[in-house]
Amino acid sequence: MSDKSRLVDLLLCFFLGEFGIHRFYEGKIGTGILWLLTGGLLGFGWLIDLILIAIGKGKDGNGKQITDWGV
Repeated sequence: MSDKSRLVDLLLCFFLGEFGIHRFYEGKIGTGILWLLTGGLLGFGWLIDLILIAIGKGKDGNGKQITDWGV
């Protein structure tokens, strides 16, 4: 289980997902840059990330699942 907050991740993705800010928070720097340059993969990657985080399937840069809602 990851030490990242699912609530923070979800909020970052919802409000700044097209810029990849949630990916930087998760520790996924490479895909964060890709999201930043492509507008969240033209919005499709952003939407998929948002759904995955919301249903509890989001993972951090080490492959650990982000499940804790705490801040």
